[in-house]
Amino acid sequence: MDTTTTHYVHLATAKELSLKLHESVPVTIDSLSAALCCTPRNVKFILRKLEEQGFIHWQPGRGRGHHSEMTLLRSVNEALEESFLELIGRGKMKEAIELIGTTEKNESLRERLLISLNKQMGFHSHAETASGQDVLRMMRSRRLTGLDPAYVYTAFETYLLGQVCSTLITYDVKTETFLPELAHMWESSEDHKMWTFYLRKGVRFHHGRAMTSRDVKATLQRIQDLDSPMSWHYRDVERVEADGDYCIRFYLSRPNRFYLHLFSCIPMTILPYDADVSKKLIGTGPFQIIEMNEDVLVLSAFDGYYGIRPHLDQVDIWFVPELGPNEHHYELPRTDRMKLNTSNNETTLVNYPALGCRYILFNFHKAGIHHQLEFRQALRLVYDPVRLVKELGGNRITPANSFLPWKSAVTTWHETSLVDAKKLLMRSGYEGEPIILSYPVNKGLKEANWLQQRGKEIGLNIELHLSAHYPHPDKYKDATLMMAEEILEDDWQFGMINYFKNKSNHLHAYLTPAVQFILDQKLDHFAQLDNEKRSVLLDEAEGLLRDNCWILHGCHMNKKAQLDQSIFGMQTAEFGFMDISKLWIKNQ
Repeated sequence: MDTTTTHYVHLATAKELSLKLHESVPVTIDSLSAALCCTPRNVKFILRKLEEQGFIHWQPGRGRGHHSEMTLLRSVNEALEESFLELIGRGKMKEAIELIGTTEKNESLRERLLISLNKQMGFHSHAETASGQDVLRMMRSRRLTGLDPAYVYTAFETYLLGQVCSTLITYDVKTETFLPELAHMWESSEDHKMWTFYLRKGVRFHHGRAMTSRDVKATLQRIQDLDSPMSWHYRDVERVEADGDYCIRFYLSRPNRFYLHLFSCIPMTILPYDADVSKKLIGTGPFQIIEMNEDVLVLSAFDGYYGIRPHLDQVDIWFVPELGPNEHHYELPRTDRMKLNTSNNETTLVNYPALGCRYILFNFHKAGIHHQLEFRQALRLVYDPVRLVKELGGNRITPANSFLPWKSAVTTWHETSLVDAKKLLMRSGYEGEPIILSYPVNKGLKEANWLQQRGKEIGLNIELHLSAHYPHPDKYKDATLMMAEEILEDDWQFGMINYFKNKSNHLHAYLTPAVQFILDQKLDHFAQLDNEKRSVLLDEAEGLLRDNCWILHGCHMNKKAQLDQSIFGMQTAEFGFMDISKLWIKNQ
């Protein structure tokens, strides 16, 4: 907020002054100086500004010993709201969002400011020029964890990378086949130990240079040099040879029938060899990054895009302070909080059943009773997927015993018994010690409270700790239990094998090396198998997690988006997010 409003709030809330709205109160320059932490000379300057802008009425004392009198003409809420609207009107979104962050103790004002901010979100057409500029503004409650393909982990960042960068090929979930992207054709040797990709000509990076096979080779080399969490997938590559600018060959130490999946995944988006993408991401995708900091990400349509240029000219994604679980704000078109600037009768509700599920896993690097199988089995009964969906509802749509909804769907479900859970708890040797459950902000409080209450019914003492650093698993190693949600890629086989092998995720953060070795041995020959046998192997690996209660599946989630009916070109990208490169708005 501006300095004048800040000074007014300080005066109006200073307990030592006891100022009241529309009531004249005696004050001294010295008391005002103390409240404002400034010199008496500056106090007189501030008072003049406040009176000029209609914040106060000031009656200076006449003669020695006579107090001056001050009357507050606006409530603190009015002053803050007016300042907020002025910031919005001047396009100072960052300052407006910061002002919302100062109103945590005033729920009604906070809600009004959020409503005002919401009106600035959605689609806007700037018609000052003949061409006009179509801008989409969004809000997110969690800041970016990074946009480096070599380290990407969360669904949102992976989705954004798909808007800025491109892969050699893409996976079409409807036909379960691969389609050309940066490569227009590919082939493999009969033994699947050599793979060749033929590249498009005329593809340009955002910094202007044409893409060649050298960039493809450098992208893979970067993953290996950085020891990326993804590097396991490419461990069989013996050498890479560029045959001119538009042909590249990969020679492997053993057959790999899964290789196309590894070149359609977002971590293998092609990057320029001559740019430091750790400082600024440069790709070949439909949008390029204009600005990125902790407050905002600004994407601009890339006119040199090799495909169809986006209809939108700019996308602004603002990162707001963490909000309470019941507060509404705009997010990208997928979540249950997305609504464009329109009335309810002009919106369409779209559902996106997510591939993946909510689940709980155990921190086996921490000593404790959870190393006993009976304890984990007891908690399995407490964290009952059937009752979880039945009692909490919302976007929890079906109980889960797998990350894959179609596998959970063939299960015969029954509610579990807390009596049986108590017997297992007693057999485990549990003596009432606190069990720390870490849950993600804005997502898990309701579920965590539900689990805590069910635990109390059998004598299980669960303490709740907010995961302020979610989704970074290394930030809360003191937790015994971690509540998490895994959303898989449309290419579900890649999503599952990446869950098992990605070194940056929760599973690797909490399983012991001995358990990880068991999974590694199970999955080592995964890429040598055909599609059907890979599915069986993944099912067996997930069975190990389930049978040993190394993780506890909870429920499958349904994501909702409330969208303006004037939006056209709605197509889903990875993880059910809207493909913003296809969106356009009809001028009403």
